[in-house]
Amino acid sequence: MPTDVIMPQMGESIFEGTITKWLKKAGDPVQKDEPLFEISTDKVDAEIPSPVAGVLSEIKFPEGATVEINTVVAVVIESGEAAASAPIAAPVPAAAPASAAPVKAEAAAAPVSGGTNIVMPQMGESIFEGTITKWLKKAGDRVEKDEPLFEISTDKVDAEIPSPVAGVLSEIKVPVGATVEINTVVAVIGGTGADVSAPAPIASATAATAAPAAASSAAVNGGRRLRSSPLVRRIAKDNQLDLGQIAGTGSDGRITKEDVLRHLSQHGAGSVAAPAATPSAPKAPPAPPQVVPMSKMRAIIAQRMVESKRISPHVHTVYKVDMTRIVRIREREKARFEQQNGVKLTYMPFIAAAVVEALGKFPIVNASLENGSIRYHRDIHLGIAVALEWGLIVPVVRQAEDLSFLGLARTIADLAGRARTKKLKPDEASGSTFTLTNSGLFGDEFSMPIINQPESAILGISGMRKEPVVLTDAEGNDTIAIRTMEHFCLGFDHRIIDGADACKFMVEFKKTLEGWDKEIG
Repeated sequence: MPTDVIMPQMGESIFEGTITKWLKKAGDPVQKDEPLFEISTDKVDAEIPSPVAGVLSEIKFPEGATVEINTVVAVVIESGEAAASAPIAAPVPAAAPASAAPVKAEAAAAPVSGGTNIVMPQMGESIFEGTITKWLKKAGDRVEKDEPLFEISTDKVDAEIPSPVAGVLSEIKVPVGATVEINTVVAVIGGTGADVSAPAPIASATAATAAPAAASSAAVNGGRRLRSSPLVRRIAKDNQLDLGQIAGTGSDGRITKEDVLRHLSQHGAGSVAAPAATPSAPKAPPAPPQVVPMSKMRAIIAQRMVESKRISPHVHTVYKVDMTRIVRIREREKARFEQQNGVKLTYMPFIAAAVVEALGKFPIVNASLENGSIRYHRDIHLGIAVALEWGLIVPVVRQAEDLSFLGLARTIADLAGRARTKKLKPDEASGSTFTLTNSGLFGDEFSMPIINQPESAILGISGMRKEPVVLTDAEGNDTIAIRTMEHFCLGFDHRIIDGADACKFMVEFKKTLEGWDKEIG
């Protein structure tokens, strides 16, 4: 019998997800619990397994579509029944006209009435536009399903875009060099018998005119292609820079925004002479300010941050902790620890262990407010923020109080690794009772984090620095020594946590780190 595959709920406050990749295509066999597709939400990226074994008979939403939870996204016909089922349907293109006939996976070369719109894809949550750098086919050419059709460049990636269907490229709507928003129709593919005489060819002069300034030097220099994003080329144009003079540090020599800004700071603007204007040429008006739409992830983050500030009266307290002892222990033990246990020794398990100990002594900091009552959580579920190239995710170390130091180190490393490779399970990114966020990776003095609702406290970890510190011995004698110091900032909800309790928690946390006497395994 057919089994509907639905968009799962990836957490208590998640109500929709974006399909980022189909791991199977219509007609493929699939095993029970075999990964079927990848999704992305504002909290987690994950692979979703098939609920049954059988054949993937229908894909209802294309890659890039955002759908609500419990929406049917595909149909799997269970094993033994696939042969008697209806023909297997391919996914509906993202912007196909309502009148287009469905494309059958087993008959992709057959004539198709109407045509299929090819749209500019979204290459990440924060990407809102792309530049077409090359058409790999011309109007009238035959194209196969999944055959590369055109190349695009965005602020983060250069990529070849495959055709979603087989047929004839009947029309190219956007020329090389043009930058368009996501979901804009850039071409049309008709059926095998489609009439391709009507579409007007894209003249090379038109393409050159439509291309942004500096695009030609961005495309080719000395016989080699310079990889850069529209943003980089816009900065180069505005500052009269020749991208051929800038060394790219990105993948495959890609010129990044940081490369351009570094060049500007070292050499200034105008490394390419501006074309001399004729006396009669009107002065170009200043470019209007750039206004771009918020991505879905950014909009959700904005909403939740505002909600948290509105819900919780935030108070912050900052403590400076002498981490010299921890630094020495780590330097002494890190090689043995990794060789013996197969996991790197970082500072995070030291900090997590100290937090767990302090939460055990001051459970109000691990509590939350529910309908006018205080819920004291039985377990400590420690959320640890992990920075990703495409955003931020907070996997959860469950029942952290039951883990040894080695257990904490292994669990934190495992969760962080699987977060970066989109292997987290839905419940591994929700349900935390206290969160750690480490902005010290970027060298800050200290930050004042916003509480992750419905928690009541969050600990911000800042950068380590060597400083001169006054030390007093048992007899009251003072000396100055160089010590490794680090700021920790506790943000807490003043409705249920008083300043005294917050400070007692931080004193216990500080004492544990400065006087570390625990086995690390």
